[in-house]
Amino acid sequence: MNAIPTYPYRQIRSFVRREGRITPRGAKALNDLWPKYGLILEPGDLVDLNAVFGRTADIILEIGFGDGQSLIEMAKREPECDFIGIDVYRTGIGSLLAAIDEQGLGNLRVFCKDAMEVLAENIPDNFLRRIQVFFPDPWPKKRHQKRRLVQAPFIKLAAKKLIIGGLLHLVTDWMDYAYQMMSELSASPCFMNTAGEGQFMPRPVFRPLTKYEQRGHRLGHQTWDLIFKRVEA
Repeated sequence: MNAIPTYPYRQIRSFVRREGRITPRGAKALNDLWPKYGLILEPGDLVDLNAVFGRTADIILEIGFGDGQSLIEMAKREPECDFIGIDVYRTGIGSLLAAIDEQGLGNLRVFCKDAMEVLAENIPDNFLRRIQVFFPDPWPKKRHQKRRLVQAPFIKLAAKKLIIGGLLHLVTDWMDYAYQMMSELSASPCFMNTAGEGQFMPRPVFRPLTKYEQRGHRLGHQTWDLIFKRVEA
């Protein structure tokens, strides 16, 4: 059970597997470090992070961490919190595992699995201090937009997993996706917009700029942050 897992496709996914070339560093990390930093749980088995991290702390979960650069930086800046990263791309996972080990971070672990499955099957209710999704695939073609992650089923599930007062932090550089997120979250009785009704949040200081975002800024792209607080329904 120590090998990095693969999972069959059983439902509409918010991703497709577009694996890049895995570097020797990443391949070595996948082979050597996955048993140390990877999380593998069967459906219905709830993760026991007190045992995993050896302490009780606020839990922050990131979905789709890319190369892991910003997640690593956040774990370094907030050592009092424990972090979970979820992704399905082995190139990014290998890069993240290598960085965790090289920088001696004890507060970060990784799932290689569909995020909706992890949330539904492995994360206890009323458990997470923050869920963050930075630059999810916008699926810009209209016929593909059913694949977007941030829609009503995800919002409902995220609300169950966050503690009251916990935060759902979303970022996109795709304008129509930003306004779709705003509309669907504003309609949920479980969330309140921390920036004010219908307002986007300036990038908070705790969110590092990703390489993807920096490249977008050079090209003149705008980004939109949404931070919604979990409230009593």
